Amino acid sequence: MEKNLKTVLSKTKVLLLDLDGTVYIGKTPIGDMVNTLDKLRKNEKNIVYLTNNSSKTVDEYEASLKKIGLYKPVDIVFTSSTSTIEYLTEYYANKRVYLVATDSVKKEFSREGVKLVSDNPDVCVLSYDTTLTFDKLRKLNEFVVMGAKYIATHPDDVCPMPKVYQPDVGSFIKLIECSSKRLPEVICGKPFSVMGDSIKRRLGVNSEEVMMVGDRLHTDIRFANNNGFNSLLVLSGETTADMLAVSEDKPTFVLNDLNEITKYL
Repeated sequence: MEKNLKTVLSKTKVLLLDLDGTVYIGKTPIGDMVNTLDKLRKNEKNIVYLTNNSSKTVDEYEASLKKIGLYKPVDIVFTSSTSTIEYLTEYYANKRVYLVATDSVKKEFSREGVKLVSDNPDVCVLSYDTTLTFDKLRKLNEFVVMGAKYIATHPDDVCPMPKVYQPDVGSFIKLIECSSKRLPEVICGKPFSVMGDSIKRRLGVNSEEVMMVGDRLHTDIRFANNNGFNSLLVLSGETTADMLAVSEDKPTFVLNDLNEITKYL
């Protein structure tokens, strides 16, 4: 693996980094992550922090990462909301959009030119709304049943938390499916290709120049495989060696944590 990883890494222009379990755990950087990221930057690797969590804005993530020393101005934060906004801009420009989201995320969509409405939408978008209310669910269900296009930011069933995992968009999707008998026509986040296409378009790279680094097989590694990216599984988060052995989602490379990558630069 040593020779192959070094060769592939030399041709890699963009490193897509998952967050929790990959660069930090509970907002604490994993090992010497600050210096590891600096070495990657010095070796001309573009760092893109890639997350499915659509409960926060890009600005909020930048501030959070800066606080723990992991964000530099040359870096990019790319969320499933970012991917969804780009998808709406490309395919549903000027359409009326009913967005289930936190207030800050709603403002982010509006700033990017998405026309948000509270009634008679052409498109419904379901994000990770941690301020979810029954009224929001009721209206979403009504609009979906009445035939509005239906998009979700990402498919994760749960969001990892220290004690008990909490319901995420995938769980909301199942609820709406039960009441409306419909599933989203498009899901924009990992592991699907909408997000991959957005990244390649924005950065002007091809699939062979991108490496996905993450700790989750069914999102991070499957995302890489679905988009033709190389992938690096790190065993610092969710996935264990035993889980990898029985999984259908196989990474290109495996390391104990991201800090080990400096040996291959």
